[in-house]
This record gives sequence, structure tokens and C-alpha cells, in this order.
Amino acid sequence: MIQNPKRYTITAALPYTNGPIHIGHLAGVYVPSDIYARYLRIQGKDVAFICGSDEHGVAIPMKARKEGLTPQEVIDKYDGIIRKSFEDFGISFDNYSRTSRQVHYDTASEFFRKLYDEGKFIEEETEQLYDAKANQFLADRFVTGTCPKCGNENAYGDQCENCGSSLNATDLINPKSTITGDTPILKKTTHWFLPLDQYDVFLNKWILEDHAKDWKKNVLGQVKSWLDDGLKPRAVTRDLDWGIPVPVEGAEGKVLYVWFDAPIGYISSTKEWAKREGKDWEPYWKDADTKLVHFIGKDNIVFHCVIFPAMLKAEGSFILPDNVPANEFLNLEGNKLSTSKNWAVWLHEYLEDFPNQQDVLRYALTSNAPETKDNDFTWKDFQAGNNNELVAVLGNFINRVVVLTNKYYDGIVPEPGDFTEIDEQTLAEMRAYPAVISSSIERYRFREALGEFMNVARLGNKYLADEEPWKLVKENPERVKTQMFVALQIATALAVLAEPFLPFTSTKLRNMLGIHPSPADVNDWDEVAKPQTILSPGTKIGVAELLFSKIEDETIQKQIDKLEATKTANKIENKKVEPQKEAIQYDDFAKMDLRVGTIIEAEKMPKANKLLVLKVDTGIDVRTIVSGIAESFSPEEIIGKRVTVLANLAPRALRGVESQGMILMTNNAEGKLVFLNPDAEGVINGETIN
Repeated sequence: MIQNPKRYTITAALPYTNGPIHIGHLAGVYVPSDIYARYLRIQGKDVAFICGSDEHGVAIPMKARKEGLTPQEVIDKYDGIIRKSFEDFGISFDNYSRTSRQVHYDTASEFFRKLYDEGKFIEEETEQLYDAKANQFLADRFVTGTCPKCGNENAYGDQCENCGSSLNATDLINPKSTITGDTPILKKTTHWFLPLDQYDVFLNKWILEDHAKDWKKNVLGQVKSWLDDGLKPRAVTRDLDWGIPVPVEGAEGKVLYVWFDAPIGYISSTKEWAKREGKDWEPYWKDADTKLVHFIGKDNIVFHCVIFPAMLKAEGSFILPDNVPANEFLNLEGNKLSTSKNWAVWLHEYLEDFPNQQDVLRYALTSNAPETKDNDFTWKDFQAGNNNELVAVLGNFINRVVVLTNKYYDGIVPEPGDFTEIDEQTLAEMRAYPAVISSSIERYRFREALGEFMNVARLGNKYLADEEPWKLVKENPERVKTQMFVALQIATALAVLAEPFLPFTSTKLRNMLGIHPSPADVNDWDEVAKPQTILSPGTKIGVAELLFSKIEDETIQKQIDKLEATKTANKIENKKVEPQKEAIQYDDFAKMDLRVGTIIEAEKMPKANKLLVLKVDTGIDVRTIVSGIAESFSPEEIIGKRVTVLANLAPRALRGVESQGMILMTNNAEGKLVFLNPDAEGVINGETIN
């Protein structure tokens, strides 16, 4: 771990431009990285917070095929959506670039060429899966099949999402092309490989020895399993028509593999930022006094902890990451987030449904961050966090302080008198929080840090509740001045300390309290910790405005209903229609006597959970039919129901009751039983169905 670095290079995983940003991306990568960058900036640190759209790889042409667009149209569409979502949500990148820009093509090509010229690659002819009908080699995501490790029949050619194993397309059992559905063949092709096995000793020492104490256990565990498995050469080129052309002779029709190209995007984005700002980019990537930190999700650990460091080591002039604080996954209402199944809370939709409530989502995702294990986002928890914590704790304290200051002193910060022991103790406790929160943030424990920030608000609420200035103001107004002065110092501390976690709230508070409106060029984080006044007597504060509003049940129910609609749509889309049964002759069908009937009585079969005993008027008689529908319908709700009856089914005894027919039913898209309903005008009991 670098002590007292001169500068920080912070990278956030480049999002694929094959879809919008959802809460899983935010919780895993973008909110924690933004907290860290904002925290460093408020202390006056030299920070380059870097990201950009990842616009290559198989996901792009796959999305283009699905939407009937060109790859360029796809990346332009989603880059626009992602870029605006990040901006509106307040993710404070210093530069957000695109890997389709010339600066990236040049940077990635130069990087590859340097390693190529220095003999750092292995050139090999290998057999790869080839779709003869499509006349193309199949990149990993263009192949699905059975995972050889867990048996999942829907594994991709690069990864099994069921067990998390990293795969090669040729590992799959019963592979199928996603382009044509055909079984691919093996065909020879030449590619360049990075010999990861040659960096085994370096990686073992650098990660498992040098960073064993400061890297997260989930990161170390995944890396160790890779190293223990034995590293193998990894291809850095692919047979594709979308990507950065391999910059050497004899490589026509080949592009840089996206995992090689994408992390270089951090470097090219830094170059772009430095040129715009009139800076030199190289110290941010090549100076030993720079702290490089990668924020990623757990599915990117191997690329940022094994492959990219090996690339940097092979190149020779770059620093290595000081830390890779990867988060685990966030689930949604008990199910795994899925872009393809639309099971997600999309950021751009959230911003439309909850205008000016960016910090509410930031709070929900940070307080429930999947830092060490997968966590679950629920709309009820989101509502509770807002109503019970942001509104009831933080918002309540600020509102009381500002309202009382305006009521008693026309909005002027009062001059305090002598401090009591409780005043001194409260102020001392307040001044301790910056160091406590800093310690948590610098160890990448953002959930813990947010909890400590909220403890500052709880400190303020307790102080006011214990001191009760509203009761004392008439009999001892001088004492109340001191009480309100102390409360205003806590409110100001909250305005400063909120900046990393709740930046929109911090700006509102700063404006309300009449302090510096922007933390960008003032280091007031440390000012909170000093034994001095941080909001001076005589300062004019503004009027109270609500920091947060209560979220009603009906608002949350709309979001739950939206997810339920998605679940239903997925079931309909994925419902498998049974194949046609063996053909029969018309005479076979004509033997079936299908009639319209009405259920006139219904009761549960004793000691049978699934069976109802029905009396059905078939028009020709009233007969008993035993039906296994008790788990779907109560006897009361089906009396009078018109049904389709197979009348000439041979009688059968069920638990001692003779059943004289069958009610025809099916399952709807939600898996619920429904009647094949013959309700139609003019249809009577006994009518035959032809």
C-alpha cells in the first residue's frame, strides 16, 4: 500500500454499451468509486477519476442483431443513455470517454505493438469453433452449451453464469451457434497469446504476499483459485469484424480481444482528460507516487488482478494497481439482476420516476452495498431507508435546527455563552467523526462509513432532545443561544461530511447554511475535526427546505407492479409449448364427448389437499367429478362456473368416490390453472363441442 501518494488514479469499470445502467452496476462499481473520488477531492487531493464506454466485444454485434441496428448505431444509442444517466445521477468522473475514439485506437494499437515487437506474445495456430452456415468463427458469446463443471445447459463460451466458472468456447458440451443454431465445427486459425504462465511467480508474490493484508478477502480468494489452477496463455486477438484491427501484417480479419482492449481504455481516457486540462498524463500511470485503484464488480476480478497487471508488467513502464476493491453482486427482490430478462431497476427510469431523489438511491445502495457478499435490493427496504433514516433522522435534525434558528434569531447564527460539559462532550464527539469516517473510506468500507456519517445526525438529534431548547427559550434565552450554536456546528459538519455519500444533499445544506457552496477547492473536511468554530456567529443562514420527502406506499407499489409485469412477460416469453402429440384419426377425436356443463356444488375431498368433489350439470344429467384443483380454487368461488366436460371418460374411483368425467383446464402464463371457459351467448348445458 502506497503511503501519502502525490496523486490518485481511480478507474471505474467501463460499462458495455449494449444496454443502460442498472442498480447492480451502481452498487458494484459507480457509487463506491464516486464516494472515494469525492472524499479525496474534498481534502484537496490530486485525483483523476476515469471511465468510459466499452464499445467493442461480442456483446455489441449481438445486440445489433437483436435490435436490427448496426454496431455503430447500438454504441451511439447506449453511450448517450449511459452518459446522461451518470451525469444526472451525479457520478463525478473527471473524464468519460469511448473506446471507439481515435485516442483509444492509437493507445491500444501502440500497447499491442510494443509487446509484439519485444516478443512478449506467443503466436499459435489453434482450432476454434466455426459456424459454416454463417461463414465465420464464433467468438465466445456467440456460443452456448452445457457447462463442463456444473452442467448448466445455458453456459456461454467464456463464462458460466450459474457457477461463475471462466470457460473457453471449446470447453462447452454440445455447443450451439447463437447465430444460426447449428452445431459449430472446429477450424484452424492463428492468434496471438499473452503467456500468463510466465507471470505466475510475479503475480503470486505481488498479490498473495505484498497485498495479502490490504486487499479484500473475496478478491484474494478468487485470484488464489486462478493461480492455484495454473495460469495458461490467453488469446489477445479474435476473428471478428467489430473491434480494433490487430496492427501487424498477416492479421487481416482479426481484432484485439475486448479484455485486452478495454482496460487500456483507462489509459486512453486519462490521455484525453490530460490533453483537455493541459496536464501530463504519464505521472498518473507511470509515477511510483501515484496510487492506482480499480473499482469493479466480482465478474471482472480476474481481468484486473491477473490479466491487466500481467499486461502492464510485460509493457514495463506502468505502475500496478494499489488495490482492486471489487464488490459482490446485488440481487433484486430475491432474484439475480438480468439485462436480457429486463429484471432490473434501470438508472434512467429511476431518475424519471424519482426526480431529484438521486441521493435516496445512493443511500439505499451504499447502506446495503454488497461489499463482502451478495445482497438484495427491495423496494420496501428502499422506502424504509428513506422514511426511517433520511427523513426521520437526518432531515428531521436539519429541519429543527434551521427552523429554530430562523424563529429565534431571524436566521443569524447566535453568539454562544459558556459551554457546559455536555456541550464540550458533544462537540468533541462531532470532531472525532471525520477521522472515523476517513478510516472506513480508506479501507473501502463505504457502508460502514455511511453508518458513521448518520451517527453524526443521531448525535445532533440526541443533543436537541436532551437539551430541549424550545422549552428553555423563555426562561433562559442565553443558554439557548449556546445550544443552537452547538446544533448549528453539527449541521455544518453534516453538510461537509455528506459530500462523498449524498452530494446533492450536501449542496442543499451548504446553501441553506450559507457556507461555501462547492467542496471542489476548499479542504473543509479537516476543518470539522479542528477545535474551532466552523460556522461563525453572525452568519446569515437561509430558510428551511425539506432535504427528503416521505415516500408513500402507492409509489413503491407501482415499482413492485412494474417488476411483477416483467416477471409475467418473461414467463410468457419463456413458456415452452408442448410438442404435438402423435397424430390421431378423425374417428378417434369423434369418440370424445365434450359438453358444456355448470358446477352446481363443490366441496373438499376429506384428507386430500388437492382434490375437490364437484356436482356438474351436464345437460343430460348431474354427475360427480373429482378434480385436482383444490390448491387453485376454493369450493365457493367455482359454484356456477361454466366448464368444458369430457363426458364419456370411463368412471374412475378416487379415494372411494367415483369420478364420472373430467373438467378441461390449462395453465396461464403465470402458471395458474384456468378453465377452458365455454361462456358464450346462447350456449346451454349439454351443448356438444365439435
